[in-house]
Amino acid sequence: MGLLGLLVGLGLLVLFAFRGWSVLLLAPFAALVAALFGGEPLLANLTQVFMVNAAGFLAQFFPIFLLGAVFGKLMDDSGAVSSVARFMAERLGERRVILAVVLAGALVTYGGVSLFVAFFVIVPMARSLFRAASIPRRLIPAAIVLGTSTFTMSALPGTPSIQNAIPMPFFGTTPFAAPGLGIIASLIMLGAGLWWLHRAEAAARRAGEGYGDDVEDSTEHAAADELVRERATTAREFDPAELQHGQRSDRPSPVLNAIAPLVVVVTMNLVMSLVLLPRLDVSYLAEQRFGETSLAAVAGVWSVAVALAAAIVTTIAMNWARLPALRRTMDAGANASVLPAFSVASLVGFGAVVASLPAFTIVRDWVLAIQGGPLVSLAVATNILAALTGSASGGLTIALEALGPTYVELAARTGIDLALMHRVAVIGAGTLDILPHNGAVVSLLAICGLTHRDSYLDIVMVGIVTSLLALVAVIALGSALGSF
Repeated sequence: MGLLGLLVGLGLLVLFAFRGWSVLLLAPFAALVAALFGGEPLLANLTQVFMVNAAGFLAQFFPIFLLGAVFGKLMDDSGAVSSVARFMAERLGERRVILAVVLAGALVTYGGVSLFVAFFVIVPMARSLFRAASIPRRLIPAAIVLGTSTFTMSALPGTPSIQNAIPMPFFGTTPFAAPGLGIIASLIMLGAGLWWLHRAEAAARRAGEGYGDDVEDSTEHAAADELVRERATTAREFDPAELQHGQRSDRPSPVLNAIAPLVVVVTMNLVMSLVLLPRLDVSYLAEQRFGETSLAAVAGVWSVAVALAAAIVTTIAMNWARLPALRRTMDAGANASVLPAFSVASLVGFGAVVASLPAFTIVRDWVLAIQGGPLVSLAVATNILAALTGSASGGLTIALEALGPTYVELAARTGIDLALMHRVAVIGAGTLDILPHNGAVVSLLAICGLTHRDSYLDIVMVGIVTSLLALVAVIALGSALGSF
């Protein structure tokens, strides 16, 4: 009965989340259903397991949600994201439209701008570029997914995405874990994705397809759509409803002013991770009032938080005249962080309850028995949970909350570098999360005014297939050569 309850609870969570129910309600309900079937005490599981673990996730990662959302909103309202996108379009021209859209998305998301901010800015630009170049508009979502939701989310060393931050406290790693393997994975994703998109473009030109029938601008409608909002906030770290608040500048930011904060994020992240923090005396962290922790457990989060904070200051300083309502902009950014953070924390609470049930040992033993060793089993576990939840961050955290200590022990026993574990876990979570019910996919299609029938095959090819190829390559190289 315990295993049945686990499956029923997970099934209810997936079914009703797909129908647009709030994860804040679904996760505790599904957790209690699982506990009920297992004959476990309900109130104890709710308050001592679910809430404690959800609160622990917020205690660790809310600074990144908060600072990332504020930074994204400042970049949006100052016109910096639009400026970067326009710069890429002008430099690459109409003959390289797809590459311009992909690189514009990659540049802003690797620089720390929230995914949904990038969506709402890049989609209008992509429409005009694709229309001028007579490229089918059905390829716009795939081009944006390739640039924003693949290698810059899970593979590029130092990416400040929440997905790259989640394994750090579990494995004691930094955002730059396994940098060589991350770069190789990024090149595979980017190269294979561009190959597919250019192949699709060439086939459309041969068929005389053209851009297609245009639609009215659907960005504002999508931002206000409650179903889109519920799905979006479980997938990524920004509540799209807050894009309507604040006040956007009437003047675009100069391109240097726009790019400077993105450079600050990457540079400060690198300096904090590899230079400053390793040299600090942080022996005080062992004291009880600081949680009796270690630098390895907090360094990654500290690095990303300081990098985002520095980028916020830089954005304000360099775009002061283009932020006419600074308080409203920062309030909107702060508010945009709350619902996503609590949604993912609720998924973490659900995973903690499931992992505490006696029946979970069956699942754990099955995962660990998968042929191919710890790296393969870790990749499978993160893939499955990200697919079921439709959330890379949610699936990754559930997997590591339940199995993280086990994998740390396996790594020590088998001599696997924890940095390699980190990179495999993050890339694994960023593959099958892009299923039809994924909040980012649903939101992007709504913003573009397209359907799954129009564009989902191309999203699968650039988002799932390329990531799986990169994941296989990282596991094979890591197994043969170790982490580098």
